[in-house]
Amino acid sequence: MEVGGQAVVEGVMMRNKEKYAVAVRLKDDTIKIKQEKSSKFPKIFQVVFIRGVVGLAYTLYDGIKALIWSSNQQLEIEEKLSKKEVIITIALSFLFAILLFIALPFFGARWLHSEGILFDILDGVFRIALFVGYLALISLMKDVQILFQYHGAEHKSIACYEAKKELTVENVKKYSRFHPRCGTSFIFVVLLLSILLFTFIEGAWYIKLVGRILLLPVIAGIGYELVKLSGKYRKNLFVKIFIAPGLWLQRITTREPSEKQLEVGIKSLKAVVD
Repeated sequence: MEVGGQAVVEGVMMRNKEKYAVAVRLKDDTIKIKQEKSSKFPKIFQVVFIRGVVGLAYTLYDGIKALIWSSNQQLEIEEKLSKKEVIITIALSFLFAILLFIALPFFGARWLHSEGILFDILDGVFRIALFVGYLALISLMKDVQILFQYHGAEHKSIACYEAKKELTVENVKKYSRFHPRCGTSFIFVVLLLSILLFTFIEGAWYIKLVGRILLLPVIAGIGYELVKLSGKYRKNLFVKIFIAPGLWLQRITTREPSEKQLEVGIKSLKAVVD
């Protein structure tokens, strides 16, 4: 059974097609676990390319719920986030991402060279540079470093499970914190694909800008299929070359976890697998 996951506030969320579990380390050093059914989309959407976009939306929905729950476990009752605050935060985050990773590189490239293939290449290079720079910058923050450690715990736990080894701290710590199906690798694949596919958008500058936003679901669908295949054929030489940049980027987005963090990752994983 294929399992994915993500790091959350002081914990790890693991998810398969049937259910997901969130395990967090509380302030009293105990581990608290929450289980829920995974959000499922209708079978009509289980078509190549379409399933990627729809599936990512449902995964994101479960991931946000897990993130909110984990965050609230670390807060006092009067500090807990309301649904309205969460919706506003997500909306602002999405707007920030569009401005930073779509609009800013677009106008930067247009200022240097407004037409042709050179414009599209500059736009793509600026986008990748901004993304890597943003990750490097936030990785300096202490809270983000802890989040990245739990990200490493998630990867190590899944790697141990995929190797069919017993899920113990001693076994899990032997495995790599890098994984080809990681969301970081997926985003990097999307960034590379965007350079190619954005070259097909013709017209005035505003058409090119809006087209970049509207084409994101298409690129995400293609990227999902490529990452899924790379996980299946990871021993192939061509695939190893293809996934190398994404794995390299995980040197920023993952950190070596402590044994206590590995415990949390294992607890979360055991809650969704037999």
